Amino acid sequence: MQRLRRKSVVPFSNKSQAILFILPGLVIYLTFVLLPILGTVRYSLHDWTGFSPPEYIGFDNYRELYRDEDFRKAIGNNFFFVIFYTIIPILLGLFLTSLMSRSKLKGMAIFRTGLFVPQVMSPVVVGIIWRWLFEYRGPINQTLTLIGLSEWIKPWLGDFTYAPYAVGSVGSWVQYGLCMILFLAGIQAINEELYDTAIVFGANPLQQFWYVSLPGLRQQILVAFVLTFISALRVFDLVFVLTRGGGPGKETIVTSILVYQNTFNLNRAGYGAAMAVTLATIIVAISAAVFWLQSRNDDTNAT
Repeated sequence: MQRLRRKSVVPFSNKSQAILFILPGLVIYLTFVLLPILGTVRYSLHDWTGFSPPEYIGFDNYRELYRDEDFRKAIGNNFFFVIFYTIIPILLGLFLTSLMSRSKLKGMAIFRTGLFVPQVMSPVVVGIIWRWLFEYRGPINQTLTLIGLSEWIKPWLGDFTYAPYAVGSVGSWVQYGLCMILFLAGIQAINEELYDTAIVFGANPLQQFWYVSLPGLRQQILVAFVLTFISALRVFDLVFVLTRGGGPGKETIVTSILVYQNTFNLNRAGYGAAMAVTLATIIVAISAAVFWLQSRNDDTNAT
């Protein structure tokens, strides 16, 4: 009887412990992630100021989004920033990885850490620093004057033509460190014998990277693409600080800023929720499509 009792008590105890370990994280997830998402979807179907009782209006907010030129402009800017937040950082990360992965120079670890610093800095701090650098009398224009390129001086963040590129370049500066670290971590898992074989066949360093390193980094490149792509579509604080809300005019306006403005400045929380839901749907759909294409490609290669 004693032996049977132990068998019945121990599994129950293990299950209880597992539930106790999972419960805090589950409560936090439900409270701060799932419930706000469901609430946002619900309010996107209502005319709601954020204070008054919400009035159900169906899909009217989404129909208005379809006609909203500011929303189309913001979405277009988000996809424009993909060039700077995703494509350039991935290419730059691959370039730096090719230089550092097999380098035997002393102090390389410190150098890598320094390159990663922008990624861990607060976006608000980054925005303040670069806003100062881009000022008309700031260090960038002063440097151009010193080297005899005064005709290149511009009010970088106040110029309708150059402001999107200035903001995008800061995004590249922030994101390339993440890509570099992912690629450096991935390259450590590549079998060293592959490089030795490539050397035997006379491959130079560029060929080694192209034919050995790059195929081995396929998964890391995919992860870097998805993470930086999401950052480009949901960017808010960096653009807000640099351009004070999407200026000049609305040349750098992004969807997250429109959500903020409609929700808090214009008291159109329902419309802002519809924007947020639409943006989240775009992010999830494109990310899922990328992973599906990658898995399909892996299945094709396996066969």
